[in-house]
Amino acid sequence: MELTRIPLGNTVFEGENNAYLVEGEVTTLVDVGAATENVRADLETGLDDAGVAVADVDRILLTHWHSDHCGLAGELQAESGATVYAHEDDAAVIAGDDDAVAALHDLRERRFREWGIPEDKLDELLAVQSSFEAVAGDPADIETLTEGDRVVAGDQELETIHLPGHAAGHVAFAFERDEGESEASSGAESAPRSEVFVGDVILPQYTPNVGGADLRMEEPLAQYVESLDRLAARDFDYAWPGHRDPIDDPAGRAAVIRQHHLDRTRRVIETLREHGPADAWTVSAHLFGELENIHILHGPGEAYAHLDHLERAGAVECEDFEYRLVDPEPDVEGLFPNTKY
Repeated sequence: MELTRIPLGNTVFEGENNAYLVEGEVTTLVDVGAATENVRADLETGLDDAGVAVADVDRILLTHWHSDHCGLAGELQAESGATVYAHEDDAAVIAGDDDAVAALHDLRERRFREWGIPEDKLDELLAVQSSFEAVAGDPADIETLTEGDRVVAGDQELETIHLPGHAAGHVAFAFERDEGESEASSGAESAPRSEVFVGDVILPQYTPNVGGADLRMEEPLAQYVESLDRLAARDFDYAWPGHRDPIDDPAGRAAVIRQHHLDRTRRVIETLREHGPADAWTVSAHLFGELENIHILHGPGEAYAHLDHLERAGAVECEDFEYRLVDPEPDVEGLFPNTKY
């Protein structure tokens, strides 16, 4: 597989996005970045350096619906005629379906009130979200994928792995190639390597947000931890993330992020023990301090994901959107059983 990582100088969300060019019979892009002039210029520069024009792109694979991954998909599809693929749970949002978009907006308004976000912070968040919607780009016509589907990129098939948590329709794309083709190769003897495009399931620097990143999800934390376990169980040699540098120990990184969430659950319990009952905003303030910009969404969203998980396990009770600790010493490890795949 001839694979090129194209860094995109994006400053929204986590920043430093990647698009991936896979050349061959079916010229393919995996993620495309936000719909801004600078990101478009970065993408075109990367394509030009590889001797590829936008018109040459046959296929676009999207890991999830967030604008910094799919924003340019619609205009690239219009220029190239490329087929755009995404998981069925994210397809309607990426396609700009009126009902799906309206439902998401209604859900946001309800959640923000339930979480207890103060009015001044809510005004700031709504302004931030308006700017993010401006880089969402044109809607794309979507061919849907689901778990286990195989799709050709370049000259070989990629396996679709559904890994929800950060987003309901988040997918990874797995493949094998000779070690000599890998960015991590030392140039020594070739051997088959298992690799994967992971989007935002795992990132090399940050822990992907859960709870605020996709409000449509039921049991977001439980689903995300299960996705981490599934990814780790595959024991891939190499991962290509949606942001920043490649990851040469995907299972190890997944384990670190999993432990991070266990530790955060313990901090949520400590917060409720000392300051409860409390709503999601109050808990997030104790966890993260002063929140600004997109973190006004991600902070209480993360707190909510952990509080929701504790409530479903019977460790806390919720009344009028305030959470009260029921079990002062819950078995945190037992709240996150490691399912063997």
